[in-house]
Amino acid sequence: MDHKSSFAVGVLGASGFVGAELLRLLALHPAMELKVATADSKVGEKVGGLYPHLAAAYPDLAFTGLDASALAGLDLVFLAMPHGASQKVMPELRGQVGHIVDLAADFRLNDAALYPTWYGEEHHAPELLADFVYGLPELFRDQLKGAELIAAPGCYVTTASLTLGPLLHAGLIEPTGIIVDAASGTSGAGRAPKDNTTFCAVDENFSAYGLLNHRHTPEIEMVISAYADTTAQVLFTPHLAPMNRGILATCYARPVGTPTTEDLLGALNEAYSGEPFVVVDERSPETKATLGSNSAHLTARFDERTNTVIAIGALDNLTKGASGQGLQCANLALGLDETLGLATAGMYP
Repeated sequence: MDHKSSFAVGVLGASGFVGAELLRLLALHPAMELKVATADSKVGEKVGGLYPHLAAAYPDLAFTGLDASALAGLDLVFLAMPHGASQKVMPELRGQVGHIVDLAADFRLNDAALYPTWYGEEHHAPELLADFVYGLPELFRDQLKGAELIAAPGCYVTTASLTLGPLLHAGLIEPTGIIVDAASGTSGAGRAPKDNTTFCAVDENFSAYGLLNHRHTPEIEMVISAYADTTAQVLFTPHLAPMNRGILATCYARPVGTPTTEDLLGALNEAYSGEPFVVVDERSPETKATLGSNSAHLTARFDERTNTVIAIGALDNLTKGASGQGLQCANLALGLDETLGLATAGMYP
């Protein structure tokens, strides 16, 4: 475990929304100093030019190209690149820096055979999959302390796993027949312009996508199965909502026996007792309450009429669903207080 007062870090893929959120969080971190911010498409451009909200924090910082040798000696590097990029640079990058936190999906799945099915291509570095620790602190904290390689989950999987994991672990819901119905803000689609994420396409619109084959389906199954030591099966349907940030996941499951709402809330409270970034409440979670924070808000109900468990989770897709989660993992890897640089309170209005 490291015992330093300041850690030198870099962000690869810093020009995207996840990268920009990382830069914002790092600007407020008392023990990390940003040394490198790469973005191959924006080399030479000032960070504050692309993102004016970062201009005061980084008045002179400019994006550079990716050069693994230039990262040598850094204590930790965050990878905020598109899917597929991390696995191509990882063999060269590993060994150059102390710790790596990958925010893409390249090393999340533990079975290389799943990548062609769900991501449409073979994995380029399958031999490294077993070396990565899964970066969801509330469920797998002990594995993250001092970890060299971390694969941090994204927004949909984090929300669904935090919401369902304790209920499955407590034996309150069946592992099959689980439905995750989730909606995301448009920032989840990334900064690059797409036909379906322009203002005219998104405004006053609500749409489902990835029907039956969304790539995060096997990851949700993997995470809650591992946490509950069972084999879970999930039907996942994501939606695009006309908002900038936020995730709301409404999950349905068959009960084991006849649990009460108090049983469900009790299981969530027990699982997250003392967790700084999880709020369990009878109130129905809302995305606005999580804006800019690293907190997840959860609730659950048992409907006697239909014999159904309903569990709901909300979080900020760019913070707890991406960059904040990565920073929380980095704090653990470096031996720091995991809350450093992260807000528990959201912004309102």
